[in-house]
Amino acid sequence: MRRSRTALAGAAVALAAVTAFSSANLAAAAAGGRASGNNTDAPPTASSVDNSVALVQLNGDPLSTSPRTHPAQGKKIDFANNGVQSERARLSALRNDFKSWLRANAPKAQVTSEYDISLNAVAVKLNGVSLSSVAAAPQVRSAKYQSVYRPAGADPDLSLISAVQAWNKAGGADGPGAGAGVKVAIIDTGIDITHPCFADANYPATQQLGDKRFTNNKVVVAKVFNNKGGVNNYTPEALQEHGTHVAGTVACNDNTPAAVSGVPIPYGMSGVAPRATLGNYNIFPGAVDNARSEDILNALEAAYADGFDVANMSLGGGAHGAQDLLTVAVDDLDQANMVVAVAAGNSGPGHYTVESPGSAARALTAGASTVPHFIGTPVSVAGSSYGAALGDFGKVTSDTTAALGVVTSAPTDPATGLATACSALPAGSLTGKIALISRGGCTFSAKIRSAQDAGAAIVLVVNNVGGDPIAMGLGGIPNEPTVPAYQLSLADGLQVKGHDGQATTVGANPAYFSTSNADLMAGFSSQGPTDVDFRVKPDVVAPGVNVLSSIPHQFCPTAPCFAFFQGTSMATPHLAGSAAVVKSQHPDWSAAQIRSAIVNTADQSVLKTFTGTATATDVNIIGSGRENLLSAVSATAALDPVSTSFGAVPSGSGQTRTATITVTNVSGAAKTYSLSVGAASGSGMSYAVSPSSVPLGPGESATVTVTMTADKGASGGDHYATLRVSAGAEVAHAVVYAFIK
Repeated sequence: MRRSRTALAGAAVALAAVTAFSSANLAAAAAGGRASGNNTDAPPTASSVDNSVALVQLNGDPLSTSPRTHPAQGKKIDFANNGVQSERARLSALRNDFKSWLRANAPKAQVTSEYDISLNAVAVKLNGVSLSSVAAAPQVRSAKYQSVYRPAGADPDLSLISAVQAWNKAGGADGPGAGAGVKVAIIDTGIDITHPCFADANYPATQQLGDKRFTNNKVVVAKVFNNKGGVNNYTPEALQEHGTHVAGTVACNDNTPAAVSGVPIPYGMSGVAPRATLGNYNIFPGAVDNARSEDILNALEAAYADGFDVANMSLGGGAHGAQDLLTVAVDDLDQANMVVAVAAGNSGPGHYTVESPGSAARALTAGASTVPHFIGTPVSVAGSSYGAALGDFGKVTSDTTAALGVVTSAPTDPATGLATACSALPAGSLTGKIALISRGGCTFSAKIRSAQDAGAAIVLVVNNVGGDPIAMGLGGIPNEPTVPAYQLSLADGLQVKGHDGQATTVGANPAYFSTSNADLMAGFSSQGPTDVDFRVKPDVVAPGVNVLSSIPHQFCPTAPCFAFFQGTSMATPHLAGSAAVVKSQHPDWSAAQIRSAIVNTADQSVLKTFTGTATATDVNIIGSGRENLLSAVSATAALDPVSTSFGAVPSGSGQTRTATITVTNVSGAAKTYSLSVGAASGSGMSYAVSPSSVPLGPGESATVTVTMTADKGASGGDHYATLRVSAGAEVAHAVVYAFIK
């Protein structure tokens, strides 16, 4: 998979109102003025497969799901157990049978990796052998080409998700309930242990695994996973920004001072689980920006074997149906009690854009919403001042005043009414002016270059989606622009637009801007439903736009180094950190119960559309809502699955279907849960639940049945409703969904 930088899924911005997964980090602004070169507004990169290698699933269950070795609730597989060792030996013998078959029938094919925890499978380098030939082996259940994935960021992030209140239930930021004792694997580009976010002065001495040059008592593992790692002498060192940024969001030490572009941040930043320990499982070593399925599987299995409780995968690639083997592995690891948080992807807006492995049924899949702050410089015109976000482009060195040149020549962006400037503008039309153009249609570099070539002295790019401006990154053209360039928010840009020709001043002194633009859905955030089985994704939304976190020291003139990134890559570690906090406060809960606590207690009716003009209600955009960590650690009921889909119903068929949900009392007291389903969206569809009440003692479970009835005249498209579970007050809610096609 390629990283999603917002999901190595980590934060690229795309055409018009779209932001795409970038294969590079999307830093909005770093200390010293550096911003990620991937926040370029380039079109999404097409996902791909590698036809030279395959993942081959063999007959028989892996350790995670085998009835012989499946762990008890809240426990992990005991690899020292004689029964487990016997089963591993049996699976190894089965793999050896397959390798013997290969030697006899397809001798050019070579097994490069073997798996027995998340999948009973091997990775095979085909070397010219056809996939169908390998699939014909009697030991094979499934054979697929490997996918290629890309790395798809008081603290306002923490305030939005009520993290501090959650810590305070168990001793505060330094207490045991802020992730202490929980290990989170960062499957990404590495973690810079020299950063103060990961200082280990207050951590007990811990066994460290892998390359100890890159570990300490906070980051306890450093390993590299790449099929050419040995040939290229790759190490786990963090040479790209994305993984360190993700790791900071998960577990940066509490109250770490930060500054961006020389501007002090007016609070000490913290990870969501500041007392958690981390593992660096580097699948994008050196300058590598793509990882194959086997690299990711190797990292996942290593993290599980190393005893990690949570894995963060801020990455994404093309989904390949319900039997996508990487999604199967994620599902199996969840059943073996590892929570796997995954980015939904940065391929939105638009349904059916959720990426793999975020499409996995048991992944904790993150959509992205806004954080209301940025680093910007003042832009003044007609007596009013506005904040314009800094990025990778040039900056004025002293306050500069010039006439405003509003560019409205076609083609224009419909949101702004301004030219997208993706092709040449009339020569000399902007000489000496401050150009005002629109985001959308091409890379930031291309449009700023067009304005510069027309004579602009400074360029202001107006955002075409609601919320705050973001930092723009260089990239996409050989002749990068050199003029100063900044981004204005859509609302501010429309105000400035009315002052064409008037004297406008761009200030030289950047500042921290705090705004009210919280909880807008990111336009780039990938949407469900999943292909084939039409399940709701993402599961839940977390902060993913203008997320401040750590980046490696080499990207700043002086350490420590921080940056604002965008993307579902940045939302995902909020969920991984939340899972660590829930696990630390409820160590006996299963992975499924931890996921349910986060998904099924999310805040509803707080998210807004990416234009900021209405409440967002589409469950394939927002999932169950925006996460609330205080509600998650206070959960008293767990639901499995966390949402229910009845799939695609043929139009005019008039069907009734049923599905079951398991309700578990995870509190310490007997409770009677009342269940009801609200009205369905759309016409001609209804849902019901039976029984409507279940009494449960502590730890007890009951199965309830949800019935979907579609009339023959039911309207086409999405039909969703909310299942509500109450014990006096509401304690959980889940989406129920069907699609009329």
